[in-house]
Amino acid sequence: MRAALLTEFRAPLTIAAVAEPDCPEDGVVLRVLACGICRSDWHAWTGADPVPLPHIPGHEYCGVVEEVGPRVTGWRRGDRVIAPFILACGTCPDCRTGHQTICATQALPGFNRAGAFAERIAVPHADANLARLPEGMDPALAAALGCRVTTAWQALTDRAALAPGEWLAVHGAGGVGLSALMLAKAIGARVVMVDVVPEKLTFATALGADAVIDARAGDAAEAVRAVTGGGADVAIEALGIETTTVAAIRSLRKRGRMVQIGMPAGDHVTMRLPMDAVYSGQLALYGTRGMPGWRYPSLFSLIAGGRLDLSPLIARRVPLSQASAELAAFDGPTPPGVAVITDFTA
Repeated sequence: MRAALLTEFRAPLTIAAVAEPDCPEDGVVLRVLACGICRSDWHAWTGADPVPLPHIPGHEYCGVVEEVGPRVTGWRRGDRVIAPFILACGTCPDCRTGHQTICATQALPGFNRAGAFAERIAVPHADANLARLPEGMDPALAAALGCRVTTAWQALTDRAALAPGEWLAVHGAGGVGLSALMLAKAIGARVVMVDVVPEKLTFATALGADAVIDARAGDAAEAVRAVTGGGADVAIEALGIETTTVAAIRSLRKRGRMVQIGMPAGDHVTMRLPMDAVYSGQLALYGTRGMPGWRYPSLFSLIAGGRLDLSPLIARRVPLSQASAELAAFDGPTPPGVAVITDFTA
């Protein structure tokens, strides 16, 4: 099959013919319909989140079931499915209580196993993780759900419990930040977006942001407090860097909630945070990573009900051969929207 291989950190991916994936006994093999290109893939590409080389990246995918393992009971050839990027075992105590994202033996396509920058991908633990795609859903849109939208949904509804009428401050208007904006508006919250790229802020306004703040113009946290009348109820950090994490904390009103979505990597694994603000403001800080597969139906229902149109999130549909250029673009300010691989033959 055809795949894009990471053979050297920060080098262009190699398009090559590789062996077909073996079907796990408790899993399936999918023909990949679409795969998103995410900042988390960039972390692997740079070596900040190191993976063994050579390696196939890609963790935001959907596809059609082509092979089914003998221990799988819920899926058949021809099913159109999506999977979370954290594939949980489904049997450990954490999984049994619904917390699959902290499964100790989780499989991570694109990180600790071959990913979906390829024509086919093997997906273990199929019965515990796969979700059926709604009839007629665009594969590119489904792939965009796989990490950024689902992670934002988990952050807003499970970790922060964002309520209608509350103010959400999103620090970072990339894919996950824009996803948080669109989901929060569907919930009924008010949203202020913070970034340093004017084009992204313009795009956020078009997607319904109530206010936008250019962090280059001054103290972003102070600007958020001014816009929201004392601070946001919830803040999202969507980049994984110290500057925006500090700004997210300082942008909260007293007893506010902050969710760290951006993955701290490289120089940002350890950060200096304003714990005086946490202490005096009685703030709550949450970490989040991914979303359990069982929560997909709630997200699909929001889309099906007409309260959420995520299609504007997709800015570029690209062939597999352009994945390298999209990854390299994360080195600087990226253009608005997300890129999705939809053609694996070019």
